[in-house]
Amino acid sequence: MKLTNKSKTGILVLGLALAFCLSAGAQQTKQADLRTLQFYDLGREGSLIGTVVKYETASKLPPIGAHVLVQTASGRVDVHLGNARVLRANHFELNPGDSIRIIGENLAFGDNTIFAARIVQKGTQAVAVRNAKGFLTTSVTTTSQAQIEALRGVR
Repeated sequence: MKLTNKSKTGILVLGLALAFCLSAGAQQTKQADLRTLQFYDLGREGSLIGTVVKYETASKLPPIGAHVLVQTASGRVDVHLGNARVLRANHFELNPGDSIRIIGENLAFGDNTIFAARIVQKGTQAVAVRNAKGFLTTSVTTTSQAQIEALRGVR
């Protein structure tokens, strides 16, 4: 059976349309995957164990805040720690060569993902830099003086 030019053109158009649909489906899947990573989920948490390569209290790389570059068994990972004041308020220091463990998860940030730390541990000291919902903690108390007075004596 010999195909005519009209049949060949029809098959080509059908093939291109199919390829376009598959490409669009793959793009939607990637966007859906990134959407699921926009919110912190304790069920997706993992831990990193490694050595501090570099610690910056105010990284020039987004997201803004403290970052630590950790050398793990599978390579280097840039970890977002949030507000460096939280670490300072807890007398928590990170220096190159320190062995650390970080509990957190990959979250969508722009077109990429970042490892967002929730708990940073060095030795027996651990600091929560995010709460269980993934919101960054602060080093300042939000409790007013009146609330503190009202709680005095409560155990």
